[in-house]
Amino acid sequence: MKILMFTWEFPPLISGGLGMACYGMVKALLSLGIKVDMVLPTREEVYFRLREVSDVDTLPAVFLDPEKQVTFQSKAFQNTSERLEFIGISERPETYFQLAEIRRYAVSLKKEYWETEFVTHEEQDLWQQMTRNLIGEEDLIRKVQEYTLRAERMAKLLDYDMIHAHDWLTYPAGMLARKLSAKPLVAHIHATEFDRAGGPGDERIHKIEHAGMTYADRVIAVSQYTAQMIMSRYRIDTGKINIVHNAFSIPEDAVLSKERIFKGPVILFLGRITLQKGPDYFLDMAQRVLQIHPDARFIMAGTGDMSRKLLRRSASLKLRNRFLFTGFLNRKQVERILRAADIYVLPSVSEPFGISPLEAMAYGITSIISKQSGVAEVVKHAFKIDFWDVDLWVETINHLVEHPEYRAKIGIEGMREVNKIQWEEAAQKIRQIYTSTLAEYIRNY
Repeated sequence: MKILMFTWEFPPLISGGLGMACYGMVKALLSLGIKVDMVLPTREEVYFRLREVSDVDTLPAVFLDPEKQVTFQSKAFQNTSERLEFIGISERPETYFQLAEIRRYAVSLKKEYWETEFVTHEEQDLWQQMTRNLIGEEDLIRKVQEYTLRAERMAKLLDYDMIHAHDWLTYPAGMLARKLSAKPLVAHIHATEFDRAGGPGDERIHKIEHAGMTYADRVIAVSQYTAQMIMSRYRIDTGKINIVHNAFSIPEDAVLSKERIFKGPVILFLGRITLQKGPDYFLDMAQRVLQIHPDARFIMAGTGDMSRKLLRRSASLKLRNRFLFTGFLNRKQVERILRAADIYVLPSVSEPFGISPLEAMAYGITSIISKQSGVAEVVKHAFKIDFWDVDLWVETINHLVEHPEYRAKIGIEGMREVNKIQWEEAAQKIRQIYTSTLAEYIRNY
């Protein structure tokens, strides 16, 4: 079975948990013999032909332009990073098209696809909904437009049995591939706009999410929490929703030994500094805990639109070097900060899953997570608290700081638990979804 997979993130191109989730998932799918042609938002027009488990680390690239492929193969790169840099993979997606090309996007898409025949009026309405909302001058919208334009060529040239698209950023690409090939589409929802925005959010993204999930043959939700969200908010047919929890497999070369960077206990927030993740609650906790335990250190690792606001607030509270901001961290830096942490905190307002708590627990870090998270459905050896109950968060952190032996015991139990939550089980469920969807497609084709 061969899958055409559209994803916005994959190591080393990461800005959140999506990249690590796709990494573990694809690696496990390859071990089951499933072939994957993966499309990322790269500078060059390439796809990644993944056939062996080791391919997730080397990312074998294939250029659509045969001449560029010859040039690429003739070059002698010093290492993988240099090779990926040539392709145009950095730590974050970039914009490569000229603005003039983007402005023509909606017109060309409408002309070529709206005027084709649709099986039903519903299908036509979904296409109109997607193209009507995939318009805007914002950098991210432009990037999604670029990616979708490129996906058109991929969908026409590559051979595949099914399409798998991850989150709204790639839903237009997945819809386009399904329209061109008539092959079944699986839409994987890792987070909704309601989760990311902590409220209504951007209506255009809601519409794209709705169109993608409605147009898809199957929808994979990362938790029961997310499944309920898409049923109640998006009115997606319950009959095509499947729940597959994320997992976490620690890298084989990971170093698990502690590496203290401060004498006192380290409390860690690791994630995007956005409303969804509850970073303001983390700062509230820090202010109160530090009044009792001034030797503690609170670290906020990540970037996001609330960074400056929280930096200013931290300064006004005179927390000084007891509350630290790291900015964006690459994988090696993340692993180092995890080795230094004693307590991990995830106070998310709305978290479809939350893979970072599994990562923290794999390093033996005692974790406190929001009850409003999908990961709370799968772990037992973690403290679960309502995101708004700052009093209880503070009380729990203080207790763990004051009882290091108990904290270490919970950390070890959590590490053992997470080691049993492997991607192989999730991949088996995804393969079953692929198989049943493909069988239904063949019967109806």
